[in-house]
Amino acid sequence: MTIYDKGFQVSQKQTGAKMAWNDENNKNPWGGNNQTPPELDEVIKDFKNKFKRFSGGSSGKGGASNIAKGSLKYFVILAVLLWLLSGIYIIDPAERGVVLRFGAFQTSTSQGPHWHIPYPIETVYKVNVEQIRATEIGFRNIQNSSYSGAVSSESLMLTKDENMVDVKLAVQFKIADAQAYLFNVFNPELTLSHVVQSVIRQVVGDNTMDHVLTTGREQVAQEVKAASQGLLNEYNTGLLITAVTMQDAQPPIQVKAAFDDVVKAREDEQRYINEAKAYANDIVPKARGASQRIMAEAEAYKSQVVSKSEGEAYRFNQILKEYLKAPIVTKERLYRETLEEVLGSTSKVIVDSNSNSLMYLPIDQLINSSRSSRSSSSVTTFQDSPTGQSNDGSVLRSRENR
Repeated sequence: MTIYDKGFQVSQKQTGAKMAWNDENNKNPWGGNNQTPPELDEVIKDFKNKFKRFSGGSSGKGGASNIAKGSLKYFVILAVLLWLLSGIYIIDPAERGVVLRFGAFQTSTSQGPHWHIPYPIETVYKVNVEQIRATEIGFRNIQNSSYSGAVSSESLMLTKDENMVDVKLAVQFKIADAQAYLFNVFNPELTLSHVVQSVIRQVVGDNTMDHVLTTGREQVAQEVKAASQGLLNEYNTGLLITAVTMQDAQPPIQVKAAFDDVVKAREDEQRYINEAKAYANDIVPKARGASQRIMAEAEAYKSQVVSKSEGEAYRFNQILKEYLKAPIVTKERLYRETLEEVLGSTSKVIVDSNSNSLMYLPIDQLINSSRSSRSSSSVTTFQDSPTGQSNDGSVLRSRENR
């Protein structure tokens, strides 16, 4: 055992005493033994040396405490820096950031890098304001789920003429105000669903079943969109409805067959109307063109007749003037002109009544003219006869009698 006395160390070897704790012979803990345990002072000394080497080899009372204080200081500085760096965040172009300080709204941030006082002082919520979200009214179509079908409690509603209709709507919306979306309403999507259900029941109740199921679908959807957006703005939900689509509108199953017959009859009526319009569009232009052509021909004939009449009237007036000047000469001239015009276009045979002699043109010319007149008469008679038979013999006999 080592004994410390005012800085002096006296070892067991110097005193020459060997003691054992478990000497079975003489029960003397200080008795001699071949095996000696490690001395306590050596163990403590070795521990101190190892601690000094670990701490950098400094010695003295304040060495270890100073090293511990310095390490703690650097650790605290590093922790503060990491805490401050954790306040850096980036907002994407489609997002908006909402900064809360101790749970209260502080500010909103747009796209780009930003910094806020880290948690627990400030908290940032990122909201996607460009994403198009959708909700269904009257049916559910959940992806990756076995549940998909109609919801009668939402789809069945009463019309103005006291008929039941089954209406299904799909509403698309996005977030317009991130702050209002997060803090003004507890569940904005559920609020939107309730608002649209209320509005669609009001709109359908103001219209007849025929209007809702046939021609007024688009109008009903637009009215629902406008009225629902107005209510959402009053509630300040921060939502913007982008589209309302009527997925389906059917009558109750009890009257569906009769209603299908009515729809088919209406479609047939519309088809007949379209066919009549197409026929009218084809016939009317042709009729108008024909009428314009006839009117143009009538105008041309009118102009021709009027011009000819005016010319004849002018000629008659000129002849009248000459007749008043010389009646006999004018009468003779008119007679000769008329005779020349008549005889110039006919075959001529002259018979002398006194001598019974026949004077005629050369016989070959007379025969040729007779043949040509006979052929022209036969063609004319064949065209004019209703039976298609010619009357050449009768025509020739009549000409010979002449």
